[in-house]
Amino acid sequence: MKVRLPNNGGGNMNQMLKQAQKMQEDMQNLQADLEQREYTATSGGGLVEVTVDGRHFITGIKINPDAVDPDDSEMLEDLVTVAVNEAIGNAIKASEEEMSAITGGLNLPGMF
Repeated sequence: MKVRLPNNGGGNMNQMLKQAQKMQEDMQNLQADLEQREYTATSGGGLVEVTVDGRHFITGIKINPDAVDPDDSEMLEDLVTVAVNEAIGNAIKASEEEMSAITGGLNLPGMF
């Protein structure tokens, strides 16, 4: 069985292709911009501050000396973990929100 598609002169298809190419270009530009940004999060009321870039690499960690207790290293480990996860979460959320604005909410797996 053959399926026939309506023939609209090809103009509609060309317009859709142009829109798709524009969306792809916009997404690539935004992805490059997002990768250059930095996202910072703190934990423990500011005792630990972690900064990551848009590729989710840690670019900086600041630890207030008050957070360092030789008898309770687990607390410092927890504070660092919380701050790292929050900073990465901030980067992911920003990426998803801004990409969604370009794609109109379309879920395009593997695009970002």
